[in-house]
Amino acid sequence: MNISEFAKAAGVSKSAVSRYFNGGYLSDEKRAKIEETIKLTGYAPSNSAHAVKTRITKQIGVIIPKLSGESTARVTEGITEVLNAEGYQSLLANTSNDYNKEIHFLDLFKQNRVDGVILLATVFTEMHSRALAKMRVPVIIVGQNIKGYSCVCHDDEGAAYALTKLMMEKGVKYPGFIGANMSDIATGKNRRAGFERAVKEAGLNLNKAFCEVAKFSIDSGYEKAKQIFSGKTRPDCLFCATDSIAAGAMLYCREAGIKIPEDVLIASVGDNRIGQLAYAPLTTAHFHYKTAGISAANMLLTEIKSSNSIPRTLQLDFDIIERKSTMKTETV
Repeated sequence: MNISEFAKAAGVSKSAVSRYFNGGYLSDEKRAKIEETIKLTGYAPSNSAHAVKTRITKQIGVIIPKLSGESTARVTEGITEVLNAEGYQSLLANTSNDYNKEIHFLDLFKQNRVDGVILLATVFTEMHSRALAKMRVPVIIVGQNIKGYSCVCHDDEGAAYALTKLMMEKGVKYPGFIGANMSDIATGKNRRAGFERAVKEAGLNLNKAFCEVAKFSIDSGYEKAKQIFSGKTRPDCLFCATDSIAAGAMLYCREAGIKIPEDVLIASVGDNRIGQLAYAPLTTAHFHYKTAGISAANMLLTEIKSSNSIPRTLQLDFDIIERKSTMKTETV
């Protein structure tokens, strides 16, 4: 869809569309029409490459959720490996898992010219749509699959399904779940969907008392596990959205005398070192985070060089790594 077609669909002039994407003045009525049409069509301007040709900075903005995350570090390593080889400088912006800061840094990179942006997204809101629509350079989103934008993502639902199914096949009857914020489509919504699909296929009922939502931390995983296991009945398997959450749950189980895997099986996503070093090494899904970074950087460089970039989505596969936390030998 070109700008003329988009303007016609929105019921406004081409100059109004141009002013919108370049931060110019528009009436509230025209702005609302354009933003509604963006939501319906996923339209993004294709003039970013022309802007790059007029002013090349050899700088790329990289927006990350936190500096301490192992998965973030692996993605960033892949990004910088490619960009450094091509003579680009990476400008890292840490949001500390605050999506409002993602908006802030998108606006900042728009005002302070870079040749492109790689966004390791947490959640995706209307504010993100508005900020991205105004970007004059290519943006690649990593970790989320957002219609209308170029994305590199993981099979979050498939990984959660495979891990939960693995535990179901061990004969468990009372599944539990510690997930993430459902506003996070990949880690929250999709991983929960995979878990619930496997439970449903196994013909088991899901006890709401065995399901909690945690923050992305060991402490939060510990507290949510405490809530789940403090009742009169307990789950005999537990799927956690991340390895950090699972590590916290395992710590609580150890302190409470709940044996892993004899009393409860535990699995999660991430394949971080913390799970490998646990007293009962953690069964997990290995995501190819560095490959995601490499792919995102290459995709961005391609879009910088192209004047007719079409949004693409690359979904990477995963590997299931079974360790002691699900290796139950006795029949439940």
